[in-house]
Amino acid sequence: MPSDASLFLEQFMRSPAVIGAIAPSSRRLSEAVTAPIPEKGEPVVVELGPGTGPFTAVIQERLGGRGHHLAIEINKPMAERLAARFPRVDVVSADASDLPALLAERGLGQADVVVSGLPWAAFGVELQNRLMSAVTRSMIPSGAFTTFAYVHALALPPAGRFRRLLTQRFEEVVPSRTVWRNLPPAFVYNARRPRG
Repeated sequence: MPSDASLFLEQFMRSPAVIGAIAPSSRRLSEAVTAPIPEKGEPVVVELGPGTGPFTAVIQERLGGRGHHLAIEINKPMAERLAARFPRVDVVSADASDLPALLAERGLGQADVVVSGLPWAAFGVELQNRLMSAVTRSMIPSGAFTTFAYVHALALPPAGRFRRLLTQRFEEVVPSRTVWRNLPPAFVYNARRPRG
C-alpha cells in the first residue's frame, strides 16, 4: 500500500483541480482548522475533502467518541483508505454539494461545525457558489465553518473571489495567523453564523 504522501501525489497528478494540493496538511494546520469543534456535547461535525485524513485524525481526537463525524471525499481511493483507517468515521464517497441530502439521509439535521479541506481557490465561480450554498444550508444558525488557503495564492483572483464569498455568506470571518509549518505555508479562515 502506498504511503499517504505518495497516494496524495498520485491522485493530484490524475486530478489536480479536484485534489488541489501535492501533499497532506501538517499537524499544525490540522489543529488550527479543527479548533472550533466543541469540547462538550454531541456535535455533528462535517468534514469536506478529507483526503488521506490529517484533519480527520485531529477531529477524532477532539471528539473522543462523541457526536457524529461525517467525512465526504469525492476521490474513491482516498475515501476507501480513510474508511479503513478511521472505522468510527462515517465516510462517504460523494460530491460535497450533496451535503444537505447526506445529512438528511442520516437523520442528522444540521451540522454544528463544517471543516473543509476543499481547494476553494481552484474552483470556478459556479462551483464555489454551489458548494457554499450546500454548506450554509446545512449548518445550525450559530455554526462554525473553517477552511484554509495557501499564502502564496492570496493575490490570485479566485482567492479574492472566495474571500468575498465567505464574507457574503457568514456574519463573521476571521483569518488566522500564518501556519508556517505546512507545505506550502497556509492560514485558516474561521467563519461563524451562516447568513440566511
